[in-house]
Amino acid sequence: MAIEIRPAGPDDIPAVLSLWAEATAPTTTDDVDGIGALLERDPGALLVAETSGQIVGTVIAAWDGWRGSVYRIVVAPEYRRDGLGRRLLDEAENRLRRVGARRMHAIVVGTDPRALGFWESSDWECQASQLRFTRG
Repeated sequence: MAIEIRPAGPDDIPAVLSLWAEATAPTTTDDVDGIGALLERDPGALLVAETSGQIVGTVIAAWDGWRGSVYRIVVAPEYRRDGLGRRLLDEAENRLRRVGARRMHAIVVGTDPRALGFWESSDWECQASQLRFTRG
């Protein structure tokens, strides 16, 4: 079964939210308005993996003009452990390089062993000396 990775559009928002609700803990931006604002502000930032009309993976590759940010690598449980997460990360990196990113970072849930395992097996460097502060 072929899986295509492509930029998301407004019609994909309900399926993306459904996948996120099934696969991850929700955040304050997991809603139609939040994703709609992302698509408007940074078209192409939200990439989806689709097969047979079903969205089975996502990644956000956002560019703010200074640094590329990778968020929300999510793969549906039945499609995990087959390289789709890696493909999504590769597409995110390619997208960010095309728009001019020379430096990228990823926000990873440090209490999720699957997420940590994924990132530790990548060629990305863990910068344990840096902290993240959030609001909202």
